[in-house]
Amino acid sequence: MIYQAINQKPRVMADFDQALVWSTLLLLSIGLVMIYSASIAIAEAQYGSDRAGYYLWRHIAYLGFGLILGLIAFQVPMQIWQKYIAYLFMIGVLLLILVLVPGIGHEVNGSQRWISLYVVNIQPSEYMKFFMVLYAADYVNRKAADLNSLKKGFLPITIVLSIVGVLLLLEPDFGAFFVVSALAMSILFLGGVSLKIFIGLIGILAIGIYELILSSPYRLSRVVAFMDPWADPYGKGYQLSHALIAFGRGEWLGVGLGGSVEKLFYLPEAHTDFLLSVLAEELGFVGVAVVIVLFMWLITRAFVIGRLAAKLDSPFSALVAQGIGVWIGLQVLINMGVNMGVLPTKGLTLPLLSYGGSSITASCIALAVLLRIDWENRQRLRGLAI
Repeated sequence: MIYQAINQKPRVMADFDQALVWSTLLLLSIGLVMIYSASIAIAEAQYGSDRAGYYLWRHIAYLGFGLILGLIAFQVPMQIWQKYIAYLFMIGVLLLILVLVPGIGHEVNGSQRWISLYVVNIQPSEYMKFFMVLYAADYVNRKAADLNSLKKGFLPITIVLSIVGVLLLLEPDFGAFFVVSALAMSILFLGGVSLKIFIGLIGILAIGIYELILSSPYRLSRVVAFMDPWADPYGKGYQLSHALIAFGRGEWLGVGLGGSVEKLFYLPEAHTDFLLSVLAEELGFVGVAVVIVLFMWLITRAFVIGRLAAKLDSPFSALVAQGIGVWIGLQVLINMGVNMGVLPTKGLTLPLLSYGGSSITASCIALAVLLRIDWENRQRLRGLAI
């Protein structure tokens, strides 16, 4: 039995996309190193010098749990995901409702986005991104013949998206609202929705975002601060100005791992939303470039896997794979844009790198599903070869 298992190892490894696996593992490893480096100072201040690794060990626990959930998700065939996505989506909506209930939802920094489980807090909006990818892919697959119909194709998904959007805005979580909306629209576009309807969707979303910004002094001040952070470097422009200082100090090769000054209570959320700024300061342009290449590698593999699934007549799997690629790519783009000062400050983590239990577990599940799609593609190809 042992000899047989050893002989099967190379064949099993050949059933996986090596580029996807290694890019994911490398990003997770970089994340662990940078979270430890970025969080030492705040952990010592909050819990004492003997617990400098507090955030690192918690992230390792989150990552371990995420990998276990990912292993379970990988065992589930795509047809099962498609069969039960309506129930999963309803669970996601229920969690978004529960997070708004006083006594259940946990408020941090003025936003009620978490459900407290005493030991940990879960953020339903992170899982809703994954559920939206699955739901939109299934919707496009079911409504393929009606996608160009305003009443049968456009209206139902708009109603569903509006319900989710309102719940997210009540938290408020404008970043998650934008990502979820963009995911649904992207999958509709990839599924072949009419160009007129797609342009109409973009127009409606743009008008809605514009109105939301104007109607909220808080959001408007963030946009104004992002355009000129140095106008108020100790107020609205504080985070961005220090993020830019971190990038400036990093230059080409960085000041060295662990040598960041900005993480020493100058840059808020150094181990979460602004982890890239610490990485840029310590590892420089080269370190940031490596991270960007790894993400590009991962996202490219997602689209390649999706395209192959489409050729193998698996439209649902194809849209899910490409939807996961859009999700990771969009969130990476927004987080990096915020850190580099080209987008307004928004509370979105950097996938696979930033500290956060819900973010890392949702990402692990999504990538496990992507790996499952790749595995099913290879099984079909092997069957065709036979």
